[in-house]
Amino acid sequence: QVQLVESGGGLVQAGGSLRLSCAASGRTFSSYVMGWFRQAPGKEREFVAAIRWSGVNTRYADSVKGRFTLFRDSAKNTVYLQMNSLKPEDTAVYYCAADSSSVVTTSRYNYDYWGQGTQVTVSS
Repeated sequence: QVQLVESGGGLVQAGGSLRLSCAASGRTFSSYVMGWFRQAPGKEREFVAAIRWSGVNTRYADSVKGRFTLFRDSAKNTVYLQMNSLKPEDTAVYYCAADSSSVVTTSRYNYDYWGQGTQVTVSS
């Protein structure tokens, strides 16, 4: 059974940094794409970043490009989202997701497994 467990959310001031973690278990993820999405109150869940487990392809939403970095530690089966220069508009629940198709995609409908989410709040 696939499990994705996020951690690392919290409250931070604008301009600060947070690192989110997503620990994956339940199968071999070597051919998977791991993604991060976020959902603010009253808004649709939106794509943030995704990476092939091989680490070759990485994709970012325009709104986070240059501020967020996605990377993985294969030995720990964990994917990280380093978030720098945070803005109040980054406030949302952040979800980790896994896609078995091995194609990096921004559509949440392509992702098969989801974590429970972690809250990120950026104060102005």
